[in-house]
Amino acid sequence: MSENDTARTRAWVVHPDIPASSNRREPEYALAEAKSLALALPGIEVFGGDVVRLPKPHPGTLFGKGKIEELKALIEGQEIDLLLIDGPVSPVQQRNLEKALGLKLLDRTGLILEIFSDRAATREGVLQVEMAALSYQRTRLVRAWTHLERQRGGLGFVGGPGETQIEADRRAIDDQLVRLRRQLEKVVKTRALHRAARAKVPLPIVAFVGYTNAGKSTLFNRLTGADVMAKDMLFATLDPTMRKIELSDNGPEVILSDTVGFISDLPTELVAAFRATLEEVLAADLICHIRDISHPESEIQAEDVQTILEGLGVKKDTPHIEVWNKADQVAQEDKAAVANQAGRADDVHLVSALTGEGIDGLIEAIAIGLAGHTREEEMVLGYSDGRKRAWLYEKGLVQSEEQGEDGFHLTVKWNPHQAALFEKM
Repeated sequence: MSENDTARTRAWVVHPDIPASSNRREPEYALAEAKSLALALPGIEVFGGDVVRLPKPHPGTLFGKGKIEELKALIEGQEIDLLLIDGPVSPVQQRNLEKALGLKLLDRTGLILEIFSDRAATREGVLQVEMAALSYQRTRLVRAWTHLERQRGGLGFVGGPGETQIEADRRAIDDQLVRLRRQLEKVVKTRALHRAARAKVPLPIVAFVGYTNAGKSTLFNRLTGADVMAKDMLFATLDPTMRKIELSDNGPEVILSDTVGFISDLPTELVAAFRATLEEVLAADLICHIRDISHPESEIQAEDVQTILEGLGVKKDTPHIEVWNKADQVAQEDKAAVANQAGRADDVHLVSALTGEGIDGLIEAIAIGLAGHTREEEMVLGYSDGRKRAWLYEKGLVQSEEQGEDGFHLTVKWNPHQAALFEKM
């Protein structure tokens, strides 16, 4: 066994199947997703996992005595270092389980926070994750939080300096939260300046949203020629990426925005923390909802995405296009039916970001969707408003012009961004 192998953390994943919960996912798919989450964290080796049916969760230990004894035997026999629970675990349950099993435990929220901390690349992303993690840890009576002094990625739940510290000083956490908020305010001001600079170039924004690992970044790279990290991995993209592209030869220029993938039961701490990062989605002229149409629970994933978008405050009247991605992974016997289903809807497009199938039709649909978002208006500009008139012509917005006694009578065709920019002149 190599040195790298010995350094890996052996994890066991448990998905509690609770009939009374609102979870609509099939247990086996939920367990598979939880394993993928674990694999998205460097240094984790998923030894295995199982579904545990819980008619009624135990308030103190989540699982009953028999299951705890079974887990303990498995942990000792297979030298498991970390237990991952695919669901919420209360601080009391976590403390009692860690004591009974003799190892570290992460619930779904803790695991996602750990992944986000490891992946965040921008200053804003790092600050947002730190704040979300501290808010989460503040409710935990037994957590390590000296990761604030670490130099490596991750939150310190799995390993690293300070992992044996038992209690977090609540006052120190509050002080750190205050400092982080101040730092984040400065970064947010910088982002506001960047948005103001982009507003001077009034291009429509097309935002890619979707469930994690739906292929957003692969599609983004194909359309823009960018090199955004695109892997068959949950949360491969965390920090938003924006690129200006021309949709086709002599076609309209747009700004494409690639965003963090959503997931069911996304921790509320992260939804709040990443709200600022997702401002481009709120301001988008067109939203492309990327779906992994080959996934057996694609429909449920789509509903989860819509729920999160509504929670973020995305306007319902913002034009949407559904992009059914990964057509190349649909079983051959099912592909004709999927293609027919997509073809019956005006706003659904079957594509493969990997092979390029359906991309030309998607580009055309984006252009048409944005064109539908523009409107024609008539206005009168005084003869002294030469600067405004020149700007309209420079942007190619003037459809017709006549001169009258009171000035230039113009018909312009523009989108809301262009109209808002004109009003500020």
